[in-house]
Amino acid sequence: MKVILLSDVKKVGKKGQLLEVSDGYARNFLIKQKLAVAATEKSREILAEQKKQEAEQEALKEQEANEIKKALENITLEFKVKAGKDGRVFGSVSSKQVCEELNKKHGIHLDKRKFIDNESINSCGVTFVKVDLYKNKVIGQIKVHVSEC
Repeated sequence: MKVILLSDVKKVGKKGQLLEVSDGYARNFLIKQKLAVAATEKSREILAEQKKQEAEQEALKEQEANEIKKALENITLEFKVKAGKDGRVFGSVSSKQVCEELNKKHGIHLDKRKFIDNESINSCGVTFVKVDLYKNKVIGQIKVHVSEC
């Protein structure tokens, strides 16, 4: 019997997949537990429509990420830190601080876990920090200037 999965089922398949399973397994477990529906013409049309809507949503998210990337190109974040002789910095500027400053000054919210090479900035000068904005397809750069106070 052909079924369309409504949710992920371990060792069977992923949500939205069209599968051929035994009649008893389909009727007695998958359909009864509302994990799948029988693959009729109508259910295939609904599945195609859902996949089309998901693709549109993904395209919209990617477009938004590209807009954020363009906005980040023109932004320079300024941080003042204490420094000793030889320009050595006491402490560092973390990705969390960069996110907070970006949100506070420019209203752009980023997740600190999306930073690539997530290391603290512990030297004076200009540093470019890379951020994954959308599934490794759109990578933005933030210019961070660290100076002595």
